[in-house]
Amino acid sequence: MIVFLNGEFVPEERAVVSVFDRSFRYGDGLFETMLAVNGNLFRWPQHWARLMNSARAFGFPIPWSPEELQKAARELLGQNSLRNALLRLQISRGSGPRGYAPTGNETPVVVMTAHAAPPRPAPPWKLATVPFRITADSTLGHKTASRMLHVVAAAHAAAYGAEEALLVSTDGHVCEGASSNVFWIRDGVLGTPPLLPSVLPGVTRAAVLGRARELGVCCEEKLLPVEELNSCEGVFLTLTSRGVVEAESLNDKPLPRSPVTTRLQNELEQLMTRECA
Repeated sequence: MIVFLNGEFVPEERAVVSVFDRSFRYGDGLFETMLAVNGNLFRWPQHWARLMNSARAFGFPIPWSPEELQKAARELLGQNSLRNALLRLQISRGSGPRGYAPTGNETPVVVMTAHAAPPRPAPPWKLATVPFRITADSTLGHKTASRMLHVVAAAHAAAYGAEEALLVSTDGHVCEGASSNVFWIRDGVLGTPPLLPSVLPGVTRAAVLGRARELGVCCEEKLLPVEELNSCEGVFLTLTSRGVVEAESLNDKPLPRSPVTTRLQNELEQLMTRECA
Protein backbone atom coordinates (compact mmCIF):
# COMPACT_ATOMS: atom_id res chain seq x y z
CA MET A 1 0.00 0.00 0.00
CA ILE A 2 1.16 3.53 -0.80
CA VAL A 3 0.64 6.13 1.93
CA PHE A 4 0.52 9.93 1.71
CA LEU A 5 2.83 11.35 4.40
CA ASN A 6 3.59 15.06 4.62
CA GLY A 7 3.37 15.65 0.90
CA GLU A 8 5.09 12.46 -0.23
CA PHE A 9 3.71 9.14 -1.48
CA VAL A 10 5.69 6.37 0.21
CA PRO A 11 5.35 2.59 0.73
CA GLU A 12 3.61 1.77 4.01
CA GLU A 13 6.82 0.39 5.55
CA ARG A 14 8.36 3.85 5.17
CA ALA A 15 5.31 5.72 6.46
CA VAL A 16 6.56 6.28 10.00
CA VAL A 17 6.18 9.07 12.56
CA SER A 18 8.19 9.99 15.63
CA VAL A 19 7.60 8.31 18.99
CA PHE A 20 7.36 11.87 20.31
CA ASP A 21 4.41 12.68 18.04
CA ARG A 22 1.61 14.21 20.10
CA SER A 23 -1.10 12.18 18.37
CA PHE A 24 0.72 9.00 19.44
CA ARG A 25 1.43 10.26 22.97
CA TYR A 26 -1.75 12.15 23.83
CA GLY A 27 -4.28 11.55 21.09
CA ASP A 28 -3.64 15.14 20.02
CA GLY A 29 -4.87 14.73 16.48
CA LEU A 30 -7.91 14.94 14.23
CA PHE A 31 -9.12 12.63 11.48
CA GLU A 32 -11.74 12.17 8.81
CA THR A 33 -12.82 8.96 7.10
CA MET A 34 -14.17 9.51 3.60
CA LEU A 35 -15.69 7.34 0.91
CA ALA A 36 -14.45 7.41 -2.66
CA VAL A 37 -16.90 6.29 -5.36
CA ASN A 38 -15.67 6.00 -8.94
CA GLY A 39 -12.47 7.72 -7.85
CA ASN A 40 -14.27 10.77 -6.41
CA LEU A 41 -14.72 11.70 -2.77
CA PHE A 42 -18.33 11.74 -1.58
CA ARG A 43 -19.15 15.09 0.05
CA TRP A 44 -15.58 16.23 0.47
CA PRO A 45 -16.68 19.84 1.27
CA GLN A 46 -18.74 18.59 4.23
CA HIS A 47 -15.86 16.49 5.53
CA TRP A 48 -13.53 19.47 5.20
CA ALA A 49 -16.00 21.77 6.99
CA ARG A 50 -16.24 19.31 9.89
CA LEU A 51 -12.45 19.02 10.08
CA MET A 52 -12.06 22.81 10.11
CA ASN A 53 -14.72 23.16 12.80
CA SER A 54 -12.76 20.74 14.98
CA ALA A 55 -9.49 22.53 14.17
CA ARG A 56 -10.97 25.81 15.38
CA ALA A 57 -12.39 24.19 18.51
CA PHE A 58 -8.99 22.79 19.53
CA GLY A 59 -6.73 25.52 18.18
CA PHE A 60 -5.32 23.10 15.66
CA PRO A 61 -3.16 24.11 12.66
CA ILE A 62 -4.12 22.66 9.28
CA PRO A 63 -1.08 23.04 6.99
CA TRP A 64 -2.81 22.11 3.72
CA SER A 65 -5.62 23.68 1.71
CA PRO A 66 -8.74 21.64 0.84
CA GLU A 67 -7.75 21.73 -2.84
CA GLU A 68 -4.28 20.35 -2.08
CA LEU A 69 -5.62 17.52 0.06
CA GLN A 70 -8.35 16.63 -2.42
CA LYS A 71 -5.74 16.45 -5.19
CA ALA A 72 -3.51 14.30 -2.95
CA ALA A 73 -6.45 11.99 -2.19
CA ARG A 74 -7.09 11.40 -5.89
CA GLU A 75 -3.41 10.75 -6.50
CA LEU A 76 -3.34 8.31 -3.59
CA LEU A 77 -6.30 6.42 -5.06
CA GLY A 78 -4.51 6.20 -8.38
CA GLN A 79 -1.25 4.99 -6.89
CA ASN A 80 -3.13 2.24 -5.05
CA SER A 81 -5.26 1.36 -8.12
CA LEU A 82 -8.47 2.02 -6.19
CA ARG A 83 -11.73 3.50 -7.45
CA ASN A 84 -14.07 2.63 -4.59
CA ALA A 85 -12.26 3.07 -1.33
CA LEU A 86 -12.16 4.37 2.21
CA LEU A 87 -9.68 7.16 2.81
CA ARG A 88 -8.54 8.13 6.26
CA LEU A 89 -7.00 11.57 6.69
CA GLN A 90 -5.25 12.11 10.02
CA ILE A 91 -3.51 15.27 11.16
CA SER A 92 -1.34 15.35 14.26
CA ARG A 93 -0.24 18.55 15.94
CA GLY A 94 3.28 17.14 15.57
CA SER A 95 6.21 16.28 17.81
CA GLY A 96 7.11 18.25 20.87
CA PRO A 97 8.60 18.16 24.37
CA ARG A 98 6.97 16.35 27.29
CA GLY A 99 3.83 17.93 28.69
CA TYR A 100 0.22 18.27 27.61
CA ALA A 101 0.39 21.93 26.59
CA PRO A 102 1.59 22.46 23.01
CA THR A 103 4.34 25.01 22.51
CA GLY A 104 3.00 26.35 19.25
CA ASN A 105 6.24 25.45 17.49
CA GLU A 106 5.20 21.92 16.48
CA THR A 107 5.16 20.95 12.81
CA PRO A 108 1.87 19.17 11.97
CA VAL A 109 2.00 15.68 10.50
CA VAL A 110 -0.47 14.81 7.73
CA VAL A 111 -1.15 11.18 6.84
CA MET A 112 -3.65 9.72 4.39
CA THR A 113 -4.30 6.04 3.73
CA ALA A 114 -6.63 4.23 1.32
CA HIS A 115 -8.22 0.79 1.52
CA ALA A 116 -10.74 -0.97 -0.67
CA ALA A 117 -14.29 -0.10 0.37
CA PRO A 118 -16.27 -2.91 2.02
CA PRO A 119 -19.28 -4.40 0.18
CA ARG A 120 -22.50 -2.41 0.18
CA PRO A 121 -25.18 -2.72 1.30
CA ALA A 122 -24.11 -4.36 4.54
CA PRO A 123 -26.26 -7.16 5.99
CA PRO A 124 -28.31 -6.23 9.07
CA TRP A 125 -26.29 -5.68 12.23
CA LYS A 126 -26.80 -6.73 15.82
CA LEU A 127 -26.50 -3.94 18.41
CA ALA A 128 -25.42 -4.12 22.03
CA THR A 129 -25.59 -1.36 24.62
CA VAL A 130 -22.36 -0.80 26.54
CA PRO A 131 -22.24 -1.28 30.36
CA PHE A 132 -21.45 2.39 30.98
CA ARG A 133 -23.19 5.67 30.26
CA ILE A 134 -21.75 8.76 28.63
CA THR A 135 -21.95 12.37 29.73
CA ALA A 136 -22.35 15.50 27.62
CA ASP A 137 -18.68 15.56 26.61
CA SER A 138 -18.04 18.19 23.93
CA THR A 139 -15.01 16.28 22.59
CA LEU A 140 -17.31 13.44 21.46
CA GLY A 141 -18.75 15.74 18.81
CA HIS A 142 -15.36 15.80 17.07
CA LYS A 143 -13.28 13.12 15.37
CA THR A 144 -10.19 13.28 17.55
CA ALA A 145 -7.39 10.73 17.67
CA SER A 146 -8.32 9.98 21.28
CA ARG A 147 -10.81 7.11 20.78
CA MET A 148 -10.45 4.97 23.89
CA LEU A 149 -14.17 5.19 24.73
CA HIS A 150 -15.04 3.95 21.25
CA VAL A 151 -12.42 1.19 21.40
CA VAL A 152 -13.82 -0.11 24.69
CA ALA A 153 -17.39 0.14 23.37
CA ALA A 154 -16.57 -1.73 20.15
CA ALA A 155 -14.70 -4.41 22.10
CA HIS A 156 -17.74 -4.91 24.33
CA ALA A 157 -20.03 -5.27 21.31
CA ALA A 158 -17.68 -7.77 19.67
CA ALA A 159 -17.51 -9.85 22.86
CA TYR A 160 -21.31 -9.79 22.93
CA GLY A 161 -21.45 -11.03 19.34
CA ALA A 162 -22.75 -7.74 17.97
CA GLU A 163 -21.47 -5.66 15.07
CA GLU A 164 -22.00 -2.28 16.74
CA ALA A 165 -22.06 -0.80 20.24
CA LEU A 166 -24.81 1.60 21.21
CA LEU A 167 -23.82 4.54 23.42
CA VAL A 168 -26.44 5.74 25.89
CA SER A 169 -26.44 8.96 27.92
CA THR A 170 -26.54 9.11 31.72
CA ASP A 171 -30.25 9.93 31.52
CA GLY A 172 -30.94 6.85 29.40
CA HIS A 173 -31.29 8.37 25.94
CA VAL A 174 -29.86 6.96 22.71
CA CYS A 175 -26.79 8.95 21.59
CA GLU A 176 -24.97 7.14 18.77
CA GLY A 177 -23.09 4.00 17.85
CA ALA A 178 -19.39 3.57 18.48
CA SER A 179 -18.81 4.27 14.77
CA SER A 180 -22.23 5.35 13.53
CA ASN A 181 -25.25 7.59 13.93
CA VAL A 182 -28.58 6.05 14.92
CA PHE A 183 -32.01 6.44 13.28
CA TRP A 184 -35.41 4.97 14.04
CA ILE A 185 -38.87 4.96 12.44
CA ARG A 186 -41.75 5.56 14.83
CA ASP A 187 -45.37 6.29 13.90
CA GLY A 188 -44.18 6.84 10.33
CA VAL A 189 -41.69 9.52 11.41
CA LEU A 190 -37.94 9.22 10.88
CA GLY A 191 -36.11 10.13 14.09
CA THR A 192 -32.51 10.59 15.16
CA PRO A 193 -30.85 12.15 18.23
CA PRO A 194 -30.15 15.88 17.97
CA LEU A 195 -26.56 17.05 17.63
CA LEU A 196 -25.85 17.36 21.31
CA PRO A 197 -22.22 17.74 22.46
CA SER A 198 -21.87 13.95 22.67
CA VAL A 199 -23.24 13.20 19.18
CA LEU A 200 -20.98 13.36 16.13
CA PRO A 201 -22.36 15.40 13.19
CA GLY A 202 -22.07 12.55 10.72
CA VAL A 203 -21.72 13.40 7.04
CA THR A 204 -23.77 10.35 6.05
CA ARG A 205 -26.32 11.24 8.76
CA ALA A 206 -26.81 14.65 7.14
CA ALA A 207 -27.04 13.13 3.65
CA VAL A 208 -29.76 10.69 4.71
CA LEU A 209 -31.74 13.34 6.58
CA GLY A 210 -31.54 15.67 3.60
CA ARG A 211 -32.62 13.02 1.10
CA ALA A 212 -35.46 11.83 3.36
CA ARG A 213 -36.84 15.37 3.59
CA GLU A 214 -36.62 15.75 -0.20
CA LEU A 215 -38.71 12.60 -0.51
CA GLY A 216 -41.35 14.02 1.81
CA VAL A 217 -40.52 11.79 4.78
CA CYS A 218 -41.40 13.47 8.07
CA CYS A 219 -38.18 13.79 10.11
CA GLU A 220 -37.45 14.88 13.65
CA GLU A 221 -34.36 15.21 15.79
CA LYS A 222 -35.29 14.28 19.33
CA LEU A 223 -34.20 12.34 22.38
CA LEU A 224 -35.43 8.77 22.72
CA PRO A 225 -35.08 6.48 25.74
CA VAL A 226 -33.07 3.45 24.72
CA GLU A 227 -35.73 1.00 25.91
CA GLU A 228 -38.17 2.48 23.38
CA LEU A 229 -36.10 1.34 20.39
CA ASN A 230 -37.71 -2.09 20.56
CA SER A 231 -41.16 -0.58 20.09
CA CYS A 232 -40.15 1.40 16.98
CA GLU A 233 -41.07 0.30 13.47
CA GLY A 234 -37.44 0.06 12.41
CA VAL A 235 -33.91 1.04 13.44
CA PHE A 236 -30.88 1.70 11.27
CA LEU A 237 -27.38 3.15 11.43
CA THR A 238 -25.50 5.49 9.11
CA LEU A 239 -21.72 5.53 8.66
CA THR A 240 -19.30 6.46 5.92
CA SER A 241 -17.95 2.97 5.35
CA ARG A 242 -21.27 1.13 4.98
CA GLY A 243 -23.94 3.74 4.25
CA VAL A 244 -27.33 2.80 5.72
CA VAL A 245 -27.21 -0.40 7.80
CA GLU A 246 -30.38 -1.96 9.17
CA ALA A 247 -30.33 -3.06 12.83
CA GLU A 248 -31.84 -6.49 13.42
CA SER A 249 -31.54 -6.79 17.19
CA LEU A 250 -30.63 -4.93 20.37
CA ASN A 251 -29.09 -6.97 23.19
CA ASP A 252 -30.36 -10.12 21.46
CA LYS A 253 -33.95 -8.85 21.30
CA PRO A 254 -35.24 -8.64 17.70
CA LEU A 255 -35.95 -5.19 16.30
CA PRO A 256 -38.81 -4.57 13.86
CA ARG A 257 -37.85 -4.11 10.20
CA SER A 258 -39.21 -1.22 8.13
CA PRO A 259 -39.38 -0.75 4.35
CA VAL A 260 -38.32 2.86 4.99
CA THR A 261 -34.84 1.58 5.83
CA THR A 262 -34.47 -0.22 2.51
CA ARG A 263 -35.79 2.79 0.62
CA LEU A 264 -33.31 5.17 2.26
CA GLN A 265 -30.52 2.65 1.79
CA ASN A 266 -31.20 2.60 -1.95
CA GLU A 267 -31.66 6.36 -2.13
CA LEU A 268 -28.29 6.98 -0.49
CA GLU A 269 -26.49 4.67 -2.90
CA GLN A 270 -28.12 6.41 -5.86
CA LEU A 271 -27.23 9.81 -4.41
CA MET A 272 -23.58 8.82 -4.06
CA THR A 273 -23.48 7.47 -7.61
CA ARG A 274 -24.92 10.74 -8.97
CA GLU A 275 -22.64 13.03 -6.96
CA CYS A 276 -19.51 10.97 -7.68
CA ALA A 277 -20.12 10.35 -11.40
